[in-house]
This record gives sequence, structure tokens and C-alpha cells, in this order.
Amino acid sequence: MSKRIGSVPYLNSVPLTCGIEAETEFVVPSKLADMLRCGELDAALLSVTEALLHEGYEILDGVAVASRGAVKSVFLAHRQPLEAIEVVHCDTASLTSVNLLRVLLAEKGLRPAFEPLPRYSQAGLLQNVLLIGNAGIDFLHAEHDHATWDLGSAWHELTGLPFVYAVWALRKERHDDTLRAKLRQAKADGLARLEQTVAEHPDYDPEFRRAYLGGHIRYELGDDEKAGLSRFVKLLKNHGDQTVHDPVFV
Repeated sequence: MSKRIGSVPYLNSVPLTCGIEAETEFVVPSKLADMLRCGELDAALLSVTEALLHEGYEILDGVAVASRGAVKSVFLAHRQPLEAIEVVHCDTASLTSVNLLRVLLAEKGLRPAFEPLPRYSQAGLLQNVLLIGNAGIDFLHAEHDHATWDLGSAWHELTGLPFVYAVWALRKERHDDTLRAKLRQAKADGLARLEQTVAEHPDYDPEFRRAYLGGHIRYELGDDEKAGLSRFVKLLKNHGDQTVHDPVFV
């Protein structure tokens, strides 16, 4: 039986679906989570928080969307000083980014209200807004008068560790060696043709694509990334009231 795979329509995921694009459905992270939960997919490149806050998932070892420092596509754009912020409007596409911002602010003793961002077109009009993915990159490339707080940089300054934004979440008892090998091979192929992706992909300019895909974004899920993930789990437990599940790697 053909396995069903889902990923996100963002530049940073391109190297992880190399060669399997035709059998992959591309939708935003929140929609992917719904599809995986209800059994429409067997594997999805999900915001890592989805796999931490819900039972029934295992995480593909060795593959992630992560950063060690600035990530350039997950940030708080703010007109007010951090300590003066009372409301943050959040891109609801990624639960991980919302939780990461919540944790980073809580570590500073700050607990503003979080409200959904109604439309991306309103981002420049709001005082404080959390943006991710291509919408975030678009914002940075456009004219704006906000300061930006890169959450990858903020996490690394706090912990000295990488941050893991997304992983291949696999439904328990719905994945096998063939599917896992296919996803690992897609990553290997994607990294092998990274320069071709930089040269040919239509999003943004080649200089940005090279810096972003070849530097800011990391695709490993090794010991350092797992240590960062473990620290995130601990802080989620410290600063939230949800049940957080320790990740299971396969």
C-alpha cells in the first residue's frame, strides 16, 4: 500500500521532499496536523510541538528542520520594547513558534496575551506580530518599521543549543522500514542537490536562498538537536499547563 506523506509549502522544506514531491501533499502545518490526526496521512513534516503535545506519534530519527542561531523565518516583529508588550498577534500556522515565543518571553518574566493574526496583509499595521515561514521572509523583504527578534537567535542565547522547529511525525503502527528509508533518502538527495535548488528555486533571490538553506536552516536531528528538544520539553512543562510527551525516535 502506498504511504501517504504531507509537508509544508515553505522554502525550508524543499530539501526534505526531494524526489517524493509527486506523492506528497503540501499544506500549512496546522492543516497537516489535522490530516495526520484523522488518519489521512501516515507521515507529515510537522511543527515539533504537535508531536510533543499529542499521543500516537513517533519521530523519524536523523531528520529535522532546525537552526543553531538565527533562523530568519521565525521572529517577533515588534514596535514596542519586549517588556512593554501586552498583546502579540500570532501566525497560527505553526504551534511550535507560538510556544517557543511564549517560553522565551516567560523566561524573561513576560506573559503577554496571544491573539491570532487575522490576515498576513495586516501584519505591518500591528504593533507586535509573530511571523513564520515564507510569510515571515516576505515581511523581512518588504518595507517595515518594526524591530525583529529572531527566535532562533533568542533560543541559542538562552540555551546554547539548536532549536528544532519541525520533524517527520509518523503515526504509530502506520509506518515501516520502507517509508522511513524513503524519507531519509529524500533528505540525502535534497542536500546533495542543494546548490541546484539554490540556483533554480523561484522563491526570493539566490543569495538569500544560499544563506537560508545552506546556513540558517539545519536538517540534522543529532545529539545536539535532541538536547535542544529535551530543553524545550522541560520549559514547556515549566511554563504551560498542557501534558507534554517525551519524544520517541525511530
